Order: sequence, then C-alpha cells, then structure tokens
Amino acid sequence: MTISEKLQAILDEAGAGTIEQAEGRALYEALLRLTAGLLDGRPRLRGEKRLYYVSAEFLIGKLLSNNLINLGIRGEVEEALRKAGRSLAEIEEYEPEPALGNGGLGRLAACYLDSAATLGLPCDGVGLCYHYGLFRQRFEELKQREYPDVWRDRPGWLRETGVRFSVPFPDFSLEAVLYELPVSGYGGGCGALRLFDAATADGSIVKDGIGFDKADIARNITLFLYPDDSDEAGRLLRVYQQYFMVSAAAQLILKELKDAGYSPESLPAHAVIQINDTHPSLIIPELIRLLMTEGMEIGDAIEVVSETCAYTNHTILAEALEKWPVDSLEKAVPHLMPIIRELDARVQAASPEIAGKIAIIDGNDLVHMARMDIHYGFSVNGVAALHTRILEETELADFYALYPEKFNNKTNGITFRRWLMQANPRLSDFITGLIGDGWKRDGNFEKLADFAEDRAVLERLLAVKAENKRELAVYLAEKAGVEVSPDSIYDIQIKRMHQYKRQQMNALWVIWKYLEIKAGRLPKRPVTVLFGAKAAPAYTLAKDTIHLILCLQKLINGDPDVSPWLKVVMVENYNVTWAEKLIPACDISEQISLASKEASGTGNMKFMLNGAVTLGTLDGANVEISELVGEENIFLFGKKSEEVIRLYATEGYRSADFYDGDPEIERLVDFVISKQLIRIGDPENLARVYKDLVCKDWFMTLLDLREYIEVKERMLDAYEDRLHWAKMALLNIAHAGFFSSDRAVAQYNEEIWHLTPQKL
Repeated sequence: MTISEKLQAILDEAGAGTIEQAEGRALYEALLRLTAGLLDGRPRLRGEKRLYYVSAEFLIGKLLSNNLINLGIRGEVEEALRKAGRSLAEIEEYEPEPALGNGGLGRLAACYLDSAATLGLPCDGVGLCYHYGLFRQRFEELKQREYPDVWRDRPGWLRETGVRFSVPFPDFSLEAVLYELPVSGYGGGCGALRLFDAATADGSIVKDGIGFDKADIARNITLFLYPDDSDEAGRLLRVYQQYFMVSAAAQLILKELKDAGYSPESLPAHAVIQINDTHPSLIIPELIRLLMTEGMEIGDAIEVVSETCAYTNHTILAEALEKWPVDSLEKAVPHLMPIIRELDARVQAASPEIAGKIAIIDGNDLVHMARMDIHYGFSVNGVAALHTRILEETELADFYALYPEKFNNKTNGITFRRWLMQANPRLSDFITGLIGDGWKRDGNFEKLADFAEDRAVLERLLAVKAENKRELAVYLAEKAGVEVSPDSIYDIQIKRMHQYKRQQMNALWVIWKYLEIKAGRLPKRPVTVLFGAKAAPAYTLAKDTIHLILCLQKLINGDPDVSPWLKVVMVENYNVTWAEKLIPACDISEQISLASKEASGTGNMKFMLNGAVTLGTLDGANVEISELVGEENIFLFGKKSEEVIRLYATEGYRSADFYDGDPEIERLVDFVISKQLIRIGDPENLARVYKDLVCKDWFMTLLDLREYIEVKERMLDAYEDRLHWAKMALLNIAHAGFFSSDRAVAQYNEEIWHLTPQKL
C-alpha cells in the first residue's frame, strides 16, 4: 500500500472521511497512528552496554515531522497531502509540543538522543514526565504571566509502559509510573525517552496561574519543571523532585541489568550513566544505597558507581552549581545522608590539605552536587573549548589538579537535519542542489565554500532567505498580531531570559536606535528586532527586563515616525515551534553574553547553520565559530574572558563609573525611567532595571555597551552589500558541520561511553 492508501485506511477505520474532507485534528491523529506504527516496526537499539542519559529536561519539540524525516517518508506524506489539497504545516498545528524542557540544556539532551539513535548506539533518555513543563507564558499588561502548559490531554507520542517503582521518602513512598516516547534515528534504529510520573500527581491543586501547595509532595512532585525554590518549601520540593527522578531511574537501571542476567557488580560493564548538569546528582548516593540493599559493602558499591557515572558540566555560574542545605536533605532524603557523609569523609581524608576547597559538605552545611559528581564519577566534561579551559584553570582548578585524567571537552552539537530539513526545507533543497545529499548523513557542508564567489549561487541564497523572511512575517501577523516588513533586517535574540545573556544590552541598543530615528538620523534599511524568552517565575530582574522590552515594543511600534524604520517584537511563549520559524529567517544572530559566562550555546550553531551572521562576544562556542569561519565572517565585540575574569577577581568593575563617565550611556540608561516609558509601563519594574544597571550590573552590560552599538551599526551597514553578506552567510553554513550532534555524540562514545554501535 502507498502512504496515501495507508493513511486513508486509518481515516476509514475512524470514520473520519477522506484525506480531502477530514478535519485537521482527525488527519493529525491518523498521521500519528501511521507514523507510530512504522516506528514500532523499527529495531529497538540493544547492546551489551547501554547509556542512560539522565536529565531534568528534554526539549524535544514537536515530533511528527521529525519522525517522518527520520523514517524517510516526509516527501511521500507531503505529496499525498498536497494531492488532496492539504498541507503538512496545517496538520502540524494540531500537534502539542511536549512541555518537558526550557532551554539549551534540554534541547541538547534531545539532540543527543536523536544522534545516538542515528548512530546505532543503545541509549535512552531518562527524566520526568511533567504535566505542565516550566509554564505557558502570556503577556498581560506588558508583563509575563505564568500558566500551566497543558499538553498531555491531547493525542501524542507518550505511552504508559506498565513499569512502576516505589520511591521511598521519610514518612511515605510514591509510585513512579514509567512512560516512553520513541526516539527515531535518521535512517536507523529507535531509542526511547523514558519519563517517570507520580501516580498521585494531581493538576487540580494548581490555582491562580501556577500557584500550588508546595508541601503537598504526593500531588505536586511532577507538575512543573524547576518549581520556584525561593523559599524553604520550594527548596524541599526541588530535592523531593530530583530524588524521585533519580531513584526511579536507578531502580530502572538495576532492573534492566538483572533482567539481562547480569550481576550488580558488573554494572560498569553494562551501563553508563551520563549526569546532565547537577539536577540528577543524587543518583550517585541512591545507586550506592540500592547496591548496598543487594548485599554489597559500601566501599565496593562506591567503586561500582564511580566507574558507571559521568558528569557533564553546563555552567560557569556559581549559583547554577546546585548546593542543597544539609537540613533540606535530612528532611527529604535522610536515608541518603549517611552515604553522602561517608563520601565526603573519604574525600577529606584523601586530600586533607585542600579539604575545605573540595569538600562535598562545606563549612556552611551545604552539600555541593557538582563536587560529588566530580569525585565519584569517572569523567567530567565541559561543553565548549573555552568553557572547559575556564573550568580547568579557574572554576574547578582544585579538582582538575586532583583528577586531570577525568577532565575533557565535548563541544555541543545540534541535530542539523531537524534544523534544515524540517525547519528550513528551502535551504535544505538549495544545499542538496549544490553538493548532493550526503550531508544528510555526514553533516559535511564544506563543499559549499567552493561557491563563495559564484554570483548566481549567492543570489539564490539571498532569495531563499527572503522567502523565509516573508513566511515569518505572515506567521507573526497570524500568531502575534504584529506586522513586520520582510525587507527589513531581522535581528533576533532567542534564549532563556537571564542577565548574563544580556537581553538588557540589546534593549539599550533599541533605545539608542529609537532616539537616533527621532532625531532624524534614519537607518539605510528598516530593522526588526525580535526577542523570545521566558523568565523563571522567581527571577524578578529577568521579568523586569521582559517588561522593559514589551514597553519598548508598544512605544516604538506605535510611533508613526519610528515604526517604519524600527520594530520590536517579543514573541509570546517562546518554544521549539517558534524557533523553527525564527531561525531560518534570521539575518543577525545575537550571541552577546558576557565573555566567560555562557558555557557553549547551541542557538548560535542553529543560526549559523541557517545562514545568519553572528554578532557576538568571544564566549562559549562563539570562540569556535569564529575560528572556523574566520573573523571576517563574524562580528565580534566586547572584553575577552580573561579580562572579565580579572575584573571579577579584583572587583574592578563599577557600573556607576560608566554611567557617570559617559553621557551617551547615561542618556540610554535614563530612558529606562523616562516619561515615555513610565507612561506605558510599571514604574516599579522599570526602576529596578534602571537601578541594577547603575548600581550593580553584575554581568557588565555597560562595560561592552559602547562597542556593541558601534559593531552592530557596522554590521547593519555591511548588510547593504548584499552579495558580500550572502558570501558570509554561505561560509557560515559551509563550516557549520563541526557543530553536528552526531559528531559530539560520536566523540562522547569514543572517549567516555564505549558503547558498541548496533548494525541497522
């Protein structure tokens, strides 16, 4: 049977009519059934040794189109729909986006599962099956409001497995219910994302946005990703949630070890556990505890676990390296504390001369998750060359001195097939027409560089970008109610809202540009500045920055003198679906974090792959992008990481010095609390942004602001040489293959996991 015939048969069974007549939702459900059935027929990747990639989040995005690509039938499906007067884009609107992640950490985890399946590696992701994710963002009164992100009430890929485990807490236990989502590889086998929910979880306790009783652990433990931990109840909930995840994961791992006929002592030979950031760190003492219940001595259990677990560090920010009070752990997981104390005692006894610097339990009775991972894991990796160097030389220097053999770098990667074949089929077809389709398997785009001087090729590339920009303009009008010109320059910053990522600096440039236009100094071409970001519910200053951007959007877009030349758009509820629309249309990729603070970034890679040109600091993977494309094909600004680290060490940065010493900076910062914005926004929110910039500015916005404005203006001028800009874009694409998640996963496997690829 053809794809069309199979699809029609499913519709007939459901009594939904023909492909031409069926309602969109019915057609989506039929395609879901068709695709899921084909995935069921794929071999599940097995092996003598399996990877368990344990992560608090997996930002997988919608799966229908991605699975069709990996099954090799997307073209057939699109053709069948086209002949019936339907489109895949129409059908995809009915698919819920799984609310299982938020930022780069979760998107990276999703990419790695895809690549592991593609490479035939026995690998499963393990995490939690959140009911409402982080939250659904809405803008009300120019402020972020949070609501549950309901996604599980609609047909999708999630399936209950029937597997359940009991997770023990001091006065009660919770039943962990295992669900699975299939993870298809490109042309290959199939892995799984395995997610635990609490049988007692109950969304009815959520009131007033995302408020709920934090003490009602049995009902709230799997409702939200990263519940607010700004109070004691929230901190306890985080510990309960993380332990629930790792206890269920550890029980699953040991169950599958036994089911395969292996002894607990052989765990390192048959399993490797990748701890993705510090959220799953309690799996170390929990595995030790479970092995001890099997009769193993604690010393032997520690050795087995230390040979099984590997740790990926995703941050340089000290506040992001989790540290839980001993008191919180004693309340939530008292049965783990004797093991954690023993782990700490062994560390301190082994290195008494530096015990205070490397202790798991510090002098303030805080338990350091990252330190436990480093001491009792066999591998510690950073996620970009600069990030790993900073870890080794400064942030984790004492640990590097102890365990130099454990430290290694694994620069992040992205699923290039999804970000071209799914998100940007026009560019995908353009590339295939030039260099063939081998890149779909090996991620090698280097032959594109041979066309860097070919005028016809460059003009076609510009035409592809122009069409993507027109498509985004239509989508923005439909979804955001904002009219933008596709002939304007699309300047895009999409990432988590955090002060170190410096969306506030971009906002200050918007103010500068607004004032320039009001003064009659018009740009050569209109500019559309697009933002997408969620702020953590308790992160006040991040939410204030969103308010500032939304106030600027209202001021500028409503000004008839300015709006023809400058538009500001902040998309609501930024997610993977939005990213797949924004990234292909981008001209300028904003990667402006303070040097030394962004571990890697992956958005920078997706933009590069899609022919955007980077405006950025020498931070994270921007360093490697610069080395690959050459500094003539990227726009860099700002102090380098060494200078920033020195300023922190010497307390040598005072934002007031820049504010007082530069009238232009003073003018821009003062505008935050100007009459124009105060009339539009909330004086209290805007005043906090202003006060932070003048009095603190911990991530040194004002340090780099002048150079940022100068380089950005130079970039806007460079855009006018259209063929040269196209050449820069083409060379960025040509060198993007290094950032393939296939490459990254293969490197992890060769140097850390040592799994045997399965024949597909």
